[in-house]
Amino acid sequence: MRNMIWIYAVVIFLLSEAWSMDTVVRHETFFPGSEVQLTCSNKTWDTMLFVVWKIKLKDKNDCMIAFKNGGESDDSCNDGKSLRNKSNALSYLNIPNISDTDEGLYKCESVYSGGVNHYAINVAIVVSPSISAWLDHKDNKMFAVCKAERGKPAANISWSNMGNASSVETGSDGFFTVESRLELVEGMDIENLSCAIRHPNWKGEKFLVPKHEKGYFPWLYVLIVVVIIVLLAGISFFAIKKIITLRQCQQRCQTSPSKYPPAEDVEEVEPYASYVQRVNSIYNSSIDLFR
Repeated sequence: MRNMIWIYAVVIFLLSEAWSMDTVVRHETFFPGSEVQLTCSNKTWDTMLFVVWKIKLKDKNDCMIAFKNGGESDDSCNDGKSLRNKSNALSYLNIPNISDTDEGLYKCESVYSGGVNHYAINVAIVVSPSISAWLDHKDNKMFAVCKAERGKPAANISWSNMGNASSVETGSDGFFTVESRLELVEGMDIENLSCAIRHPNWKGEKFLVPKHEKGYFPWLYVLIVVVIIVLLAGISFFAIKKIITLRQCQQRCQTSPSKYPPAEDVEEVEPYASYVQRVNSIYNSSIDLFR
């Protein structure tokens, strides 16, 4: 009897698309790596008969996860997803560590005493894009460019100044890149120009101001820095050379004899007038002795 009820429940789910029943459609997005809990009923287990999830993923075969109130279960996905109960006895589908491989359509049918709930939930992940802005020359025209790369879903770009703007969106591996180009015409206020980028993964907008051409490098600043470095290097070189020369001179002066001969002691020469006076005094004294 139980097997018959279980088979009957699965058949009802597989044929439900052909039936005229109300389907609740939801679109839900999640951050990569987060744990997801999908619900398709507000009924508790004591009033439910069974729950069936039919999952259609973009890169995998369709699979099914089902659970009956009596304890019977079935899982053809075998990828970590499971049916669980919350503390208040509500059932949910658990997706651990969600990634882009879990994106797809999740159809759920829960049968309870008195009715059926039928849900179709589109599950996707959100990834913030890398953003940049610059000025660009093309065909003798100047453009302001704003770019949001590899986001999921695609970002939206707008400009603070109204003008001739165009946007191009490209996609690869489920990620999207948007590039917006605004032609800068004469009289446009470039100094206060900015682009606003919006993405579901952000609480608000992010603003960028295009400053210089992409790939442009401020060569003037580099030249100034190089000149300063060369000057400092030259000053340092001559200073070091001067110090080395002075040290070598000091060493030679300490180790080599002096070029000049030592000064001889010179007897002090008495002035001629004093000498004559002294000799006369001696002469007079001698005459006095003979007298």
